[in-house]
This record gives sequence, structure tokens and C-alpha cells, in this order.
Amino acid sequence: MIMYKRNIKTKLHNARTEMKTLLRSIPATTVTLFVVSVICMNLLANKTLLQLDWIALDGGILISWLSFMCMDIITKHFGPKASNRICILASMINLLTCLIFFVASAIPSNAADYTAFDSIFGGTWFILLGSTVAFLASAVINNRLNWMIGKCFKNNPDGKLAFAMRSYISTFIGQFLDNLIFSIIVFVFFAPIFWDGFHWTYLQCTMCALTGAVAELIMEIVFSPIGYKITKKWQSESAGKEYFDYIEKENRK
Repeated sequence: MIMYKRNIKTKLHNARTEMKTLLRSIPATTVTLFVVSVICMNLLANKTLLQLDWIALDGGILISWLSFMCMDIITKHFGPKASNRICILASMINLLTCLIFFVASAIPSNAADYTAFDSIFGGTWFILLGSTVAFLASAVINNRLNWMIGKCFKNNPDGKLAFAMRSYISTFIGQFLDNLIFSIIVFVFFAPIFWDGFHWTYLQCTMCALTGAVAELIMEIVFSPIGYKITKKWQSESAGKEYFDYIEKENRK
């Protein structure tokens, strides 16, 4: 029992050390943009931009491409495990931000009518639940798929074609699953209960996921050259050397 507790403490200590090393190694701009995009996705998802019989889109589509591009960049250079850790960090920061927003919206004020402010920033718990579950599930799949596709390009794994294919395919599938899981949780299960019968059909959810994935794939195609240049710059500057040295040291134990 004592040995078991020591092993748990050792694993937790190693996990904390690895995370600290990773955060020191990834350029801050990328992590910042990633976290901000996750927070914005959660806020923008409150608004339905388009709803027809066969398609529906929410505001999250405007920013979600940036989240996936950041994940692709981190996965390419640091690996899927590191990218998953940053995704969990972004989700935790998003939850903390939502809590602060909720507290701010719940505090009464007689300075003006803040009804609109409170309704937006107060948030909706099932939207937060849906976005968190969908994001984490799709992120793990996206990161692993991106890494596996990259392994298929044995001759030139760092070339433009390899980066493009791993980004395009993983983004499309990851975005589709993200949109689908989120829309089903929010607009099929919870919305009819809490929003006076407002809901999306499964067809609308599927078409939302598909259309959103296509739109975000187009965004990925447009901005992937920037992502590729960033990874090449990181590679030339040996970005993350401390993290890689730490991983190598741990693997030798």
C-alpha cells in the first residue's frame, strides 16, 4: 500500500514537471491564441447564425478553425500527448472564465439595465457542458489522427504535402465530430427542455457538423501555409528543446 502511494505521488510529480516544462517550451503566442479561441467558441456558440430545415450553424464556426490549427501546429512539433495536455489546460481556463462571467452576471447593479449582458455572459450550463465534452473528445481524435497521418509520410515527414494532408484530414474529421457532438448534446437533448421547445433535428445537427467541417476545412486550407511556416521556424530554432530533453531523459529511466 505504501509502495502504491509512492508510485502515485511519483507519477503526479512527473506529470506536473512535464507540464511545467511543456508550458515553458511552447511559444506563448500559440498557447494564448489557442486558449482565447476556445473561450470565444464557448461564447459564440450561444447564437444560432442560420437555421433551415436541413442545416443550422452557430457562431462558434467563426473561430473554431483557429483552435484546430493551433492543435495541428502543436501536434506536429511536440506530439499528440503534448497537444492533449494543452487542450485540457485550455478547457480548465475556459471553465474558470465561465465561472467568473457567471459571478459577474449574478451580481446585481442599479447603474443600468444589464439584462443583455447577464444573459450572454451568465452563460448556459448545458452549452458549457456540450462544448467541453465535444471539444475534448474531438481534440483527442484530431491530435492522434494528425500524428498517425504524419507517420505515413516516411520519405518527407516535414514537407508541405505531409503537413497539409495531416492538417486537412484531421481537421475535417475532428471538426465534424466536434460540431456533431456539441449540437446533439445542446440542441437535441437540452434545448427542447430549457428553451421552450426550440430544437434542432438530427438531420440539422448532421448537416451543421458537415457544413461546419467543410467551412472550417476551407479556413484550414487558407491559413495552413502560416501554420507550416510556424512549424518550420520552430524546427529551425529548436523550439522545445528543454521539453524533448526531459522526455528523452524520462524514457531512459
